[in-house]
Amino acid sequence: MSRLEASSGSRLSSPDLLKLKYYLINTLSRDLESESIPVEKREEFAVQRLDDIYQRANLRLPDDIRIHIFKEVNDELFGFGPIQGLLNDPDVTEVMVNGPKNIYVERKGKLTKASVIFEDDDHVVRIIERIIAPLGRYINADSPTVDARLPDGSRVNAIVRPVSIDGPSITIRKFSKEKLKVSDLIQFESITESMAEFLRACVLARLNIVISGGTGSGKTTLLNIMSSFISDDERIVTIEDAAELQMQQDHVVRLETKPPNVEGYGEISIRDLVRNSLRMRPDRIIIGEVRSGEALDMLQAMNTGHDGSLATVHSNSPRDAIARLETLVMMAGMDLPLKVIRQQIASAVDLVVQQTRLKDGSRKVVAITEVAGMEGDTIVLSDIFKFEQSGVSDDKKIIGAMKPTGIRPMFYPRLEAAGFKLGADVFGANIADMLQSNRDSRRRR
Repeated sequence: MSRLEASSGSRLSSPDLLKLKYYLINTLSRDLESESIPVEKREEFAVQRLDDIYQRANLRLPDDIRIHIFKEVNDELFGFGPIQGLLNDPDVTEVMVNGPKNIYVERKGKLTKASVIFEDDDHVVRIIERIIAPLGRYINADSPTVDARLPDGSRVNAIVRPVSIDGPSITIRKFSKEKLKVSDLIQFESITESMAEFLRACVLARLNIVISGGTGSGKTTLLNIMSSFISDDERIVTIEDAAELQMQQDHVVRLETKPPNVEGYGEISIRDLVRNSLRMRPDRIIIGEVRSGEALDMLQAMNTGHDGSLATVHSNSPRDAIARLETLVMMAGMDLPLKVIRQQIASAVDLVVQQTRLKDGSRKVVAITEVAGMEGDTIVLSDIFKFEQSGVSDDKKIIGAMKPTGIRPMFYPRLEAAGFKLGADVFGANIADMLQSNRDSRRRR
């Protein structure tokens, strides 16, 4: 073998190192297949045998290169190949594979290109198949997309050719091992203490709440935290495409969709699960994301005694969230008049909480908005809290504050009936600020 050069943590780029890597992988794979090793002991066995194979090959590589090769071999056999190190990195929240040579990660809300690469398209597909095989799912040219989750709960979407033009793609939203609490959101300045107090009262008073936001804005995290306010003596049914909610209560039934089999049969959709959940005597129904005709079933459940439901929807503002729900209800195929749909939404949904990822990567609740009923054919929305941006700092951080609008919600009597008497400081704008604003307004006139 020629002289090999690499540094610790670098990518194996030398052809000789690549040959060595696959020699070790293939030899170790044969040894694992020939031995009857229990699954839970295979990795321990592999570590010992790998060193034996290396010694028998009479190789003398620098320790940093040898350790790096051993790690890549282990990741290839028992992990998810080149991206395993990214999944192990606690600072990485999302991993995005755009073909074999372009891999990106999200750290603290910012996207950066990773230094690792796959060998080719087939290498990426092998890792996809390793992810989905234990779940009984499949991916091929006829069924080129799949949603799955890793053993730790991380959410995975994969898509292959011919739909993915530039090669197989994998998107992994990592599962947080630490359950965030409302105090963490306050510390991160995602919400204020007054907002947290208000949202807790709304959940315990059994208001129907929709969390709105864009992709990666933190909707699921906020849903997890808001669901933690639910008391332990309630029966909760969660409905998701890929289970990722972290309920902190004991009495929870978790439902997950099922894709069709290879013949195209056996699919269980979100809508099927929403309908079935109504027969499960739920105290609370929590829908991970409303994205199709199940919106109608959800609204009907909210309007027929299943108060306290929580759900998320993809949209960029509370008004957009209402428009999105209108569109989703139409997808149910019931051909309802638009005014009837809006009446259903206005009577079912009490509150929209808007979550946003700002340009600096921070995630904030930028609006808490009451659905205040109908005026003619229009749904009336009233902001209870709203984020006001005042500028951008030298290090590109968004400067602003979440402030109450001074409007007390129409559902406030329900909060009082549930035992919550929130002080005027929760809803009311600062009197000094209001007086100053009035003086400034008179001067401008």
